[in-house]
Amino acid sequence: MSATRRQFLATSALTLSAASYNRAADKPNEKVRLAVMGLRTRGKQLVPGFASVPGVEISHVVDPDPAMVKPVLDALKNPESPPKVETDIRKVLEDKSVTAVVVSAPDHWHALATIWAAERGKHVYVEKPVSHDLLEGRRMVQAARKYKVVIQAGTQRRSSTNVAAAREFIKAGKLGKVPFARTWIAGSRKPIGKKADEAAPPKSVDYDLFLGPAPARPFNANRFHYNWHWFWELGTGELGNNGIHGLDQIRNVLGLDAPTRISSMGGKYVFDDDQETPDTQTATFEFPGCTVVWEHRVWEKNGPEKMSYGVILHGEKGTLLFDNNGWHVRDGEEVKEPSGPDMLKAHQKNFIDAIRGDAQPNADIEEGHKSTRLCHLGNIAFRTGKVLKFDVQTETTDSPEANKLLGREYRKGFELPKV
Repeated sequence: MSATRRQFLATSALTLSAASYNRAADKPNEKVRLAVMGLRTRGKQLVPGFASVPGVEISHVVDPDPAMVKPVLDALKNPESPPKVETDIRKVLEDKSVTAVVVSAPDHWHALATIWAAERGKHVYVEKPVSHDLLEGRRMVQAARKYKVVIQAGTQRRSSTNVAAAREFIKAGKLGKVPFARTWIAGSRKPIGKKADEAAPPKSVDYDLFLGPAPARPFNANRFHYNWHWFWELGTGELGNNGIHGLDQIRNVLGLDAPTRISSMGGKYVFDDDQETPDTQTATFEFPGCTVVWEHRVWEKNGPEKMSYGVILHGEKGTLLFDNNGWHVRDGEEVKEPSGPDMLKAHQKNFIDAIRGDAQPNADIEEGHKSTRLCHLGNIAFRTGKVLKFDVQTETTDSPEANKLLGREYRKGFELPKV
């Protein structure tokens, strides 16, 4: 039995029930102090929304590149108490006044920062995909339960009123059986080109902290800001970057749990550049009674239905299509459901409400892990070229080659804690 398989047998033996957030409601009336880790893109987008929730203070902003700080401070628009600026999340976690951490750093940091925070009794809002590999996701679920903290996945469609309406529509049987679902993205993204390694990173950047758990590599600008997405040691490709949204949405509205078989095909058919991950990919997930397909062509301007992003559910009694205006049903009962209130702000408020003990998290880490698990399995099927059978009890596949990709090796000093 492989080491990876033994790890999964051990970690999966723990039966996980609905979370008991005892620690969340200890001091419900106190100010919630948030530290935001990872500022360049998602952190900058999340800060204003969290700061607008009554009783929330952005206490710290954290990034290994100081150049990322000023735009975030500007987005706060003169707060009463400006946040402290740090490069190392470990210093922030030593501060007992910090209530929670927002992890919007690159994928390879998600699990480690989340578990470190949970160990110290801090709640976590972790961006999608919640983990860099499948083993990490299960450890994150275990950490939430062991340390009794709220860990919310940044899959904001879980807080969308119109997605909830679609779920109820389908539960009521108005689409009949739904044996096929499809989600996609077309990004019209440009290639990143080819760049040589550099002798040293920019002087202000703490490159060792940027790498964190990932293997030591010379600095290369193509493996740094944002483009880290397209390298396996740091990111999860377009399937993890955007596929997580559509796959989570489908799991949510159809009530799907784990796939039984997974396949994936594609490649770098258009871009001639440094990217390791495919610019063109399909991934197929077989669930009991339903097949789900993800597809991306990041070079294409418009995808199916003339939309760059979409989710479509093919049912016996009609076809339900999510679009920019909400969702509608065609070839069946005529229904149009408009987009509801700002789902990101609702998702952020739900996290704060959960911390205060006033609500359950709409995207508990267990659900975040299950949806992210699909991304990992799709990428592993692509990388191995195999059709994989998945055992949900052990969270392993029938392929020893594939099982080697369920976890990873960690750089010394950044090892994933046992839970």
